[in-house]
Amino acid sequence: MKNGTQKISVPRTAKQLRATIVAVKARLKDRYAEQSSSVSFLIILGLFSALIIQEEANISSFAGSFFMSLAVYFIFFKDIKRYKPSYINDRKMVYLLGLLLVSTLFAGRLFDYLNAGLGRGLHFPDGMSTMFGTPLPVGAMLCALIFDFHTALIFSLVISLLTGVAFQNPFLPIYVFIGSLTAAFSVLRCKKRSALIKGGLYVSMVNVVIAGIILLLTSHLFTAIAPAAIFFAAVSGFFVAAIVSIMLPIIEYFFGISTDISLLELLDLGQPLMKNLMISAPGTHHHSIIVGNLTEAAAEAVGANPLLSRVTAYYHDIGKLKMPEYFVENQQGGFSKHEKVAPHMSTMILIAHVKEGVELARQYKLPKSVIDIIQQHHGTRLMHFFYQKARDQSGTVNEGEYRYPGPKPQTRVAALVMMADAVEAAARALTDPTPARISALVERIINEIFLDGQIDECELTLKDISEIKKRFTYVLISIFHKRIEYPEIELKGAHQRSESGAERPSHGNGNSYKEHSKVDKGSPR
Repeated sequence: MKNGTQKISVPRTAKQLRATIVAVKARLKDRYAEQSSSVSFLIILGLFSALIIQEEANISSFAGSFFMSLAVYFIFFKDIKRYKPSYINDRKMVYLLGLLLVSTLFAGRLFDYLNAGLGRGLHFPDGMSTMFGTPLPVGAMLCALIFDFHTALIFSLVISLLTGVAFQNPFLPIYVFIGSLTAAFSVLRCKKRSALIKGGLYVSMVNVVIAGIILLLTSHLFTAIAPAAIFFAAVSGFFVAAIVSIMLPIIEYFFGISTDISLLELLDLGQPLMKNLMISAPGTHHHSIIVGNLTEAAAEAVGANPLLSRVTAYYHDIGKLKMPEYFVENQQGGFSKHEKVAPHMSTMILIAHVKEGVELARQYKLPKSVIDIIQQHHGTRLMHFFYQKARDQSGTVNEGEYRYPGPKPQTRVAALVMMADAVEAAARALTDPTPARISALVERIINEIFLDGQIDECELTLKDISEIKKRFTYVLISIFHKRIEYPEIELKGAHQRSESGAERPSHGNGNSYKEHSKVDKGSPR
């Protein structure tokens, strides 16, 4: 037996060793391919940038420009990889960053030539004035709108360094850097396209001030160059606003990116999907609005995007449009269609609303960020009601068949929508929604989601979860607050009807004669 065990274990060990070697080779091959792709991308960016920023058409100038661009881009993408790894993992976003870098440099060079021609046409004196009219803050403004302020900050530094090389002027990097930071700051809370014009005005004002300081440093403030420099510095902000207004919708369309401006347009309740949801599934529509209130309040507390949170909450259940009558919030008369359906079939119907929602979102061309959260907002949660019902009927069942297919929430916003969806549904089942009961309910639901491992793959901390519970509790208590009973109002003819024996209706707060609907804890959502 001992010898036999040894003979069996040796091949198993060898097989495991071969599998490990194959896995390591595959991993090294993938890593080598990834690094080769990154190096090639940096080289291509460096070559294009060198062609744009080289001052003289010779090999030495081109080589110096190339290596300078390569060094700056290497630091830039290292910083992005360290602090914003999600952008590096998305190849589309990496390409967009590279395109913005090269395009901004090209725009600077192009407008320098155009401004030089404009200056000659207006009989401005030759000199350094035209460099103040280059709309280089365009890149930083687009970067802040599409990515975030941190990326825009590093982007501004890279562009300012390379423009200093391109124009051979030690003061220009300061001018470009401050103007780019102003552009990025001006669109941090941008919710309307008209805000881009305001951002351009800010850039113009700051550019005029910095141009005046540079003219003072170079002793040109009281010379003939000053009026031309101030003119170009003021005009550059209008160029920035105009270019960003044109380029932003194009980038959003071709790269499938959603900015706060495009997200705000989806909040319009007149949108076809929202209108259809309000008519065909009014209960789901009302549920989605409340989930939007919950997620937005929690997003502000944990530093997530409040606008994206509200938009995704509005659209997270659009898949219920296909069969709205199978969901409890749309059922009337207390009858549920699931009573005549097997638990497994009910589970399939509920799971299908996620897939149907993704298909509808793609059909109506919703942003990818919204589609991803529609797919993730149930994660791999267990449908307790139907799971327990199946166990009561047949004894043993496979738990995996009664779970949503996932994936689990990958972002904080997706986790917020999941938690708000579950909490709102459970809160509706409370017969007496007192503050203490609501607080206990929120605590229990979120703890269940946490212990089930549903938010393991997003960036929520324990401190964030505590803040989410507080915000959810506050909003739900405000929604389910008790109303006072209004005194009866005597109407004309009411005395006559009472004398004739007719029963006078109660005129309370509108809810005094309505019964509270008692919904099971695991009712289908």
